[in-house]
Amino acid sequence: MDHLDQLENTSVHILREAYANFKHLGMLWSIGKDSTVLLWLARKAFFGHVPFPLIHIDTSFKIPEMIEYRDRLVAEWHLNLIYGQNQVALDEKRTFPDGAVDRLTCCGLLKTEALKNTLSGAWPRYRFNHVKKTYELDTNTEPFTGVIVGARADEEGSRSKERYFSARTDQNEWEIADQPPEFWNQYKTEFAPGTHVRVHPLLDWTELNIWEYIEREQIPTVSLYYDQGEGTRYRSLGCWPCTHPVESSASNVGEIIVELRTGKFANIAERSGRAQDKDDGGGLESLRRDGYM
Repeated sequence: MDHLDQLENTSVHILREAYANFKHLGMLWSIGKDSTVLLWLARKAFFGHVPFPLIHIDTSFKIPEMIEYRDRLVAEWHLNLIYGQNQVALDEKRTFPDGAVDRLTCCGLLKTEALKNTLSGAWPRYRFNHVKKTYELDTNTEPFTGVIVGARADEEGSRSKERYFSARTDQNEWEIADQPPEFWNQYKTEFAPGTHVRVHPLLDWTELNIWEYIEREQIPTVSLYYDQGEGTRYRSLGCWPCTHPVESSASNVGEIIVELRTGKFANIAERSGRAQDKDDGGGLESLRRDGYM
């Protein structure tokens, strides 16, 4: 097997282990390249069907192309998608774009709090109705006990401290020093009642691996990743007020792979265009300890 086959097999194994061991399982889909590769792997792992809900946290400040792409794939692939958001903070305009709070507080409100309360079922969740082709209030408020996430260890510092199966408290707080060891493909999948578990099937993938796999599998991705003739593109996607493109003329997957292989971005962090990372000391440690994705 080549390296991509080995990565794929490990990820498929992790996905099947998660499905076998967690009764109420969901998978975060941020619409970015990593979580879309994760979605593709899930479809492979379960023979074209994703047997658990996809969860999207909608801050209402995503770049419009991202939401258009999300809804198109949901309809085309017949995905079971629910979304949640912090409607109170949005209604009260307690956001960075509204000038009320700083970026980290905004992320805490629109992402972390929305994620925790969406997973617990405490706040309204909206599910895509494939008959009506619209989102409607989800009557199922059962909490998720496990959630699959497309985090990669090489993406930024705090993610390198994760495990494939990473425990959180019942408040979704991450106690970094209290993570189980994982040796020789042996994973801890039994946790105390009330423990929330994040599952990371892409942990050992790199940015280059992701794009090589996208090319091999012909996975559709958001057009924002490619230069549209302006000499810029996005390497990492998030909310439009806090996400900035990089200088690049790569207009397709092959050209992105060439950029990465030749070291164009060797000394530039993948999330260098994400302003909230800089505000958090160059990483996401404090945000992620509190439950951030």
